[in-house]
Amino acid sequence: MVLMEKKLNVLLIEDDMIEVMKFNRTVSSLTLKHNITEANNGEEALAFLQKKDELPDVILLDLNMPKINGIEFLTILKNDDVLKYIPTIILTTSNNQRDLLECYKIGIAGYVLKPLKYEDYMVKIEKVLDYWSINELKRV
Repeated sequence: MVLMEKKLNVLLIEDDMIEVMKFNRTVSSLTLKHNITEANNGEEALAFLQKKDELPDVILLDLNMPKINGIEFLTILKNDDVLKYIPTIILTTSNNQRDLLECYKIGIAGYVLKPLKYEDYMVKIEKVLDYWSINELKRV
């Protein structure tokens, strides 16, 4: 059974260029047709989002970043009347229980640990993007 999946506008917020390349390689290898916008840190992402002209369908957010870390970024995002509705998934190496609980308290849509093996990473990214491409997203 083939599901009709919509093409997502994804905002990837990641400061590690190797991780950005790995993500793009995965999307390309899986022949996913999503539009990927990259931000190297929370400040860059907020500047992009403040324009509010082309908002992403989903945000993939790393926690450990310079300038504004992931939790600080989330707090700012969830206090904005428009941006707070964008599903945000944490994509991180941190399995710190406090981070996990804090992120869910602020209002994330998911928390995905980056596995060490590339094949496992590919499977996780594919499942996350598949889910959000069939999920009914409502714009306000």
